Amino acid sequence: MNISGSEGDFEASIKLNPRFVNRKCTACGECVEVCDVDRPNEFNYGMDSTRAVYLPHDQAFPMRYIIDGDACKGEACGKCVEVCKYGAIDLSMQPSSTQVKADSIVYATGWNPYDAAKIENLNFGTARNVITNVMMERLAAPNGPTKGKILRPSDGKEVKNIAFAQCAGSRDQNNLDYCSAVCCMASLKQTTYLREKSPEDTEATIYYIDLRTPGKYEDFLRKVEDDEKVTMIKGKIAKIEEDAASGDVIITAEDILGGGKIEKKYDMVVLAAGMEPSAVSDEMGGVSKEDNGFIISAATPGVYAAGVARGPGDVSQSVQMGTGCALKSLQSAKGGE
Repeated sequence: MNISGSEGDFEASIKLNPRFVNRKCTACGECVEVCDVDRPNEFNYGMDSTRAVYLPHDQAFPMRYIIDGDACKGEACGKCVEVCKYGAIDLSMQPSSTQVKADSIVYATGWNPYDAAKIENLNFGTARNVITNVMMERLAAPNGPTKGKILRPSDGKEVKNIAFAQCAGSRDQNNLDYCSAVCCMASLKQTTYLREKSPEDTEATIYYIDLRTPGKYEDFLRKVEDDEKVTMIKGKIAKIEEDAASGDVIITAEDILGGGKIEKKYDMVVLAAGMEPSAVSDEMGGVSKEDNGFIISAATPGVYAAGVARGPGDVSQSVQMGTGCALKSLQSAKGGE
């Protein structure tokens, strides 16, 4: 996206990638039934697959299918074109652009999970049953790859003994040098996913540096701590390894409060991977950014930033900032009144 102009008279040039499906699509799904090409499902972080023609997710807007141009065989196949009685599929679509005029601009571009594969000692991507917190969220979702069941990726075995590794990449000079704000609460929440599904025969362990649960979230921390089958271990994880025979995950860590080094085996380990800004393009106009990519100020009047575009935070903080930006945008539209 390229931006020109000034407050009250901005013009943004936005690139539109081809969907290969036009507005005639009714989301009937007949194209999916004839497609024979599989691709990793990005919405489920590769834990299952979709066809080359797919819905981005169950609540996509617009509710229309899209075709992965890299996976699709194109006109060499054409089965989806033949079966679509609405003429909604156009395999000849090309990238295009559109211009939008606006009085103000709000960057609310969100975040991406940090690539845990960069943290070599945690073995994400090598140990089959080491996943990230966003992957755990999709496992627990009723519309996720396992329909809400907490199952190991390697063999589909139901998880009974789970560990959470906090600050996976965050507060680390070699990766993300800041706290990602929501990871502690996310792991506490995900602990309850497992414990509430099967309270009699499941256990959870949380390895942490510090547990950050501001405000009333402290009450939720106390609730989890009171669960006798949840163990909190203060200390950094030295390494994570896989037992090749069983697929179990072995954690070696320091136990600061208990003293010494510990080594324990788990069915699955969840890495509380940090968050980083998704908008990192140098073409973003009107903003200055920290070295880590978060927007720190509006260099141009009428350009604002909200949510994790400005720094790590939770949903309520993002909503508050978004509300503030909406009010500032109204002021821009009215000439600063």
